[in-house]
Amino acid sequence: MIVVLAIGTTLVVAALQRPAPAAEASETATPSPTPTPTPLTPVEQLLIDADDPLACAVEFDGEGIELEPMLQSQETLFASLPIPAREGMAFGGWYTSAEAASAFEAASRINGADSVGCDDQRLTLHGSWMTAEENAATDTEVPILMYHQFTNRPEGEDGWLRGNYAYIGDFQAHMEHIGSTGFYLPTWDELAAFIDGRLHLPQRSVIITDDDADQTWFDLAVPVVAENKVIATSFMVTAYRQDPAPSPYVLRRSHTHDMHEAGEDGRGRMANWSADEIAADLNASADVLGVREVVAYPYGHYNDTTKQGVGQAGFEMGRTIEPGMVRIGTDKLALPVVRIDYGMGIDALIARIG
Repeated sequence: MIVVLAIGTTLVVAALQRPAPAAEASETATPSPTPTPTPLTPVEQLLIDADDPLACAVEFDGEGIELEPMLQSQETLFASLPIPAREGMAFGGWYTSAEAASAFEAASRINGADSVGCDDQRLTLHGSWMTAEENAATDTEVPILMYHQFTNRPEGEDGWLRGNYAYIGDFQAHMEHIGSTGFYLPTWDELAAFIDGRLHLPQRSVIITDDDADQTWFDLAVPVVAENKVIATSFMVTAYRQDPAPSPYVLRRSHTHDMHEAGEDGRGRMANWSADEIAADLNASADVLGVREVVAYPYGHYNDTTKQGVGQAGFEMGRTIEPGMVRIGTDKLALPVVRIDYGMGIDALIARIG
């Protein structure tokens, strides 16, 4: 009897000391919710999607400017920078700082003739405006330089095309002058907007072009263009040549596909063919080059039918061989040029373009 009681007492004490059973699963503490991630900014999203160490996300800043950021690639030239529009105003361009934008500081202006560079894969470009009246008052005149073939003979080439061959030493001096003395090099979309009065261009602006894409252009002139980092346009007859751009500083544009031949009246086919035929030829050229924008008329020959065909093919501008400067209001389908002939040294160029 005594033994039984002792054992019972021991069991009771043990039961009292045993830990309480764990709470039911339904009574456990609710875990803390996972924090919602902070949404990516448009710039961050661009860079993540690009997954490229050379990518540069460009933002745009300025009064009344609301543009989405765009992706550019470092170690190339800026591509397709937007040209904002505002009623009664002319856009002043993109600049590296707000102060430069306010002062329309040409040396700090950025466009498709400049290499992309940014810190931490980000860059902000600053825009500015001037009134249409202020823009007109600047009285900017843009020369389009027209070169053809090139020679390394100081005495020039022989034959009836002698005048077409610029001495490469003169061309080197021309490009050094343009590249080192503060000239602004507009892109073709900028020139079109300038003609419309929608864009301000600095007074010392110039466009460099070569007709025909002759082999001497590739062999002699392109290295000079690349060395001086001046953007230039090569007008190519795509039925004859379809070479890729030989330098980032060379733009390929149309000299037609196969209209660099005489028509029935001795003038170029572009002044003989129907608007539909002209448009079909230019469409073939654009398919090769991947761009429409501007065409250089073979021999400079054109008429109203030519203009109709050019517009039909979606080209905005046509370049002639008529002498003159491009101004606000110039006929975009009759752009004049400054022709460069053999014997025109640096003094002759400065006399024409400053």
